[in-house]
Amino acid sequence: MSDDRDVRYAVADGVATLTLDRPERMNTISHAMLDRVAALLTRANEDAAVRVVILTGTGRAFCAGLDLNEAVGGDGIGASGTRHPPTIDLRRAPPTVLFAMDKPVICALNGSAAGYGMDLAIGCDIRVMAEGAKLAPAFVKRGIVPESGGTWLLPRMIGWAKAAELIFTGRTLGAAESLALGLVNHVVPDGEVLPHAERIAREIAANAPLAVQASKRMMRMGLNETFETHVQHVYLQLLPLFASDDFQEGMRSFLEKRPAAFTGS
Repeated sequence: MSDDRDVRYAVADGVATLTLDRPERMNTISHAMLDRVAALLTRANEDAAVRVVILTGTGRAFCAGLDLNEAVGGDGIGASGTRHPPTIDLRRAPPTVLFAMDKPVICALNGSAAGYGMDLAIGCDIRVMAEGAKLAPAFVKRGIVPESGGTWLLPRMIGWAKAAELIFTGRTLGAAESLALGLVNHVVPDGEVLPHAERIAREIAANAPLAVQASKRMMRMGLNETFETHVQHVYLQLLPLFASDDFQEGMRSFLEKRPAAFTGS
């Protein structure tokens, strides 16, 4: 089983912070940690007190990928000749849960992300990256493919040609190049990543949570819909929002020229 200290979870002021806390192993992900990360993301998505999620790490790396020592030892993910049949439920794997979540997720890249760690980062909605951090899509250098969303996400994020070059070469990117490609939203000094992510989270959390979540849901649906179909779905999503207390509060606060106090109802 994963030690709960490997992944810490805290909620304050509408923001859930999920921290990979295995710095001595550069926050590499063990098999058991996959279950815990997925369970905590699901918990945050279902908790009415949570409006935004921050995913970050401790130490000099955000996540250096899957635990290769565990795999080489014959017990981990991708272990050759494993003594145990695969038990990963892809419907409940962290990247799948991230994609299905309605709550916004900000990745605070305190350090470098490689392999699975990069897929985990780009699966979030917004990324804040430390100046000294790197992104390393090194899958083909290890004889595998981006198994956790990268082949689906990267072409949509940066276009086919740029995604192809990154995936086929496995080239490591610095923060400036990651920003120029559009892989991250902000690059900040190393010690300011989490505070910067928290400021964005508070700004999001101050908005109507039902509307924020519906917006993310519509964006996700729109990835695979025609424009006409999408417009119909958006209209159907508007109807319950018009009936919400938050809609009334949004209108009143605008007319009264004051900050809104949204309750999520």
